[in-house]
Amino acid sequence: MRSWPAPRLPELPGRSTAPLVYDDQERALVELGPAAPGEPVTLYVCGITPYDATHLGHAATYLAFDTLQRVWRDAGFAVRYAQNVTDVDDPLLERASATGEDWRDLAAREVERFRLDMAALAVIPPDAYVAVTEVIDPIAAAVADLVARGLAYPVAEAPGGPADIYFDTAAAEAATAWAAGEESHLDRAGMLRLFGERGGDPGRAGKRDALDALLWRHARPGEPSWPSPVGAGRPGWHIECSVIAARELGAPITVQGGGSDLLFPHHDLGAGTAAALTGRPHARAYVHAGMVAYRGEKMSKSLGNLVLVSALRDAGVDPGAIRLALLARHYRDDWEWTDSALVDAQTRLARWRAAVDSATPPADRPPKATGGGHGGVPAESAPLAAVRAALHVDLDTPAALAVVDAAAQTGTLTSDLVAAVDALLGIRLA
Repeated sequence: MRSWPAPRLPELPGRSTAPLVYDDQERALVELGPAAPGEPVTLYVCGITPYDATHLGHAATYLAFDTLQRVWRDAGFAVRYAQNVTDVDDPLLERASATGEDWRDLAAREVERFRLDMAALAVIPPDAYVAVTEVIDPIAAAVADLVARGLAYPVAEAPGGPADIYFDTAAAEAATAWAAGEESHLDRAGMLRLFGERGGDPGRAGKRDALDALLWRHARPGEPSWPSPVGAGRPGWHIECSVIAARELGAPITVQGGGSDLLFPHHDLGAGTAAALTGRPHARAYVHAGMVAYRGEKMSKSLGNLVLVSALRDAGVDPGAIRLALLARHYRDDWEWTDSALVDAQTRLARWRAAVDSATPPADRPPKATGGGHGGVPAESAPLAAVRAALHVDLDTPAALAVVDAAAQTGTLTSDLVAAVDALLGIRLA
């Protein structure tokens, strides 16, 4: 599947260093650089289920990991990034049924709208943008492998009838170094509660454990299905990301990313299926963006309390202002969107651009080479160093924005800082 055009990233004097980012598994800041010199850093961020348009909660998540990519690239690291599209799943099929639209047409339309939103927001695209329907055979083969090794089992609705395939959590824990709850730090009661709330089926009869997750759903009338070694059907939720990540990035990946609502069950149980398939840990770090609320509730398609990126763009809002409004909050914070957040961002963007337009020639000249420069190559200015320092510690975009605010206020928006706002924050001022 094609992704979207990549933004141009200006070259900056000097370099960032490997950032310290909060890992939910370790519950601490960890340094995220290559596992060994010369190796790439790898990132997997869970993608959309394309049954509605991109809302600001989605955008905030993808901007968080876009910031991580930008810091990595500024440090000189090779980056390999993969993202999925869950283009066959219950919510998509339910929406298509309700509207009378073919599920494939609905998915294609919303994926295209997502592409346009991401391109407008200057988000670096994934190197591998993979639809689930493109990897049905590898997923089915993975499920068959787990069954053959005793790490998955069938559950039939009726004796002798077609069976769904479930992950055997206890068997995987015995066979690998993974344990349920180790990423989320939830106890069993907490896991069961969230499993039921977030797409799981803890009460399904015939399962060996209430937390065992669906890997393959056998064909039902009126639903899409594909032939497979475990019977006609379609993939479950967690297994798709485990397979795509392993195929595209290897194991372990550097970072598994997504919204905080994915920590359990999706990332926790997905790490289990990945470990069962590869024999290795799924990720070195699990990094999550906070939730964006609107009108008192988490912004979500199921609730319908959405502020859509495409609607803002259609209303003539500068995508740079949308991006700036989201970067004004720390990526791990839960917060509520208000109209004033956008007004503040528009005012800030206008102030920065006015400062660039009114900059005197000395402010536009590159800083002189100092101890950090070499061979006539300019060194980073103090403001650029301050932006890098802010982003180094858990991608602190609000602190980085404050550095630019101060430079705009004092008329010291140097050329390298203007370039850094573009390269590191994704906002073009000139």
